[in-house]
Amino acid sequence: MRVVLAEDLFLLRDGLVRMLEAFDFEIAAAVESGPELTRALAELEPDIAVVDVRLPPSHTDEGLQCALAARRARPGLPVLVLSQHVEQLYARELLADGTGGVGYLLKDRVFDAEQFIDAVRRVAAGGTAMDPQVIQQLLARRQGDGRPLGRLTPRELEVLELMAQGRSNAAIAGQLVVTERAIAKHTSNIFQKLGLDVSDDDNRRVLAVLAYLDQGR
Repeated sequence: MRVVLAEDLFLLRDGLVRMLEAFDFEIAAAVESGPELTRALAELEPDIAVVDVRLPPSHTDEGLQCALAARRARPGLPVLVLSQHVEQLYARELLADGTGGVGYLLKDRVFDAEQFIDAVRRVAAGGTAMDPQVIQQLLARRQGDGRPLGRLTPRELEVLELMAQGRSNAAIAGQLVVTERAIAKHTSNIFQKLGLDVSDDDNRRVLAVLAYLDQGR
């Protein structure tokens, strides 16, 4: 699997390269600026882009915008964004086209090799990997504003949080130590209470839930 990596901090970039190579990823390019990222994505056509949000020369959201532009030029290009802090706007922009193959992780998460590599593989396969802290903030905000999220039981909120991270029913069942049948029932209840169409497509259901949670900000 070929990866284009964009990170302006040398030590972190080098560490990510070594980690990815240790898990049999091929580094097509490891760059440190927005213009370099744009060229690499256009010329190398990688299987996934792993991108720091803030890159030179602007040090704002240049990495994110370069990745989104590449996705518009090549629909479905998997993009995993790394950020120092939770920025819900970045999550919204990534999810806007509703096609999956996107991820948003805090940089602290890359120090857990298992979680990071799992997220890279999931996004590269067309799935979704959202940082738990992003989901927790969305859930907390929606619980407090009187929307239908408040109708969910504590267990349904747990399931929703894991589902929104991109977890399958089997993975959720394993983490919560219950049966897949129980998770399927919770999932059905969640969609019904939130007024969402039930779907067996993991990507669509995650995107639908996140889109709902982020309405009306």
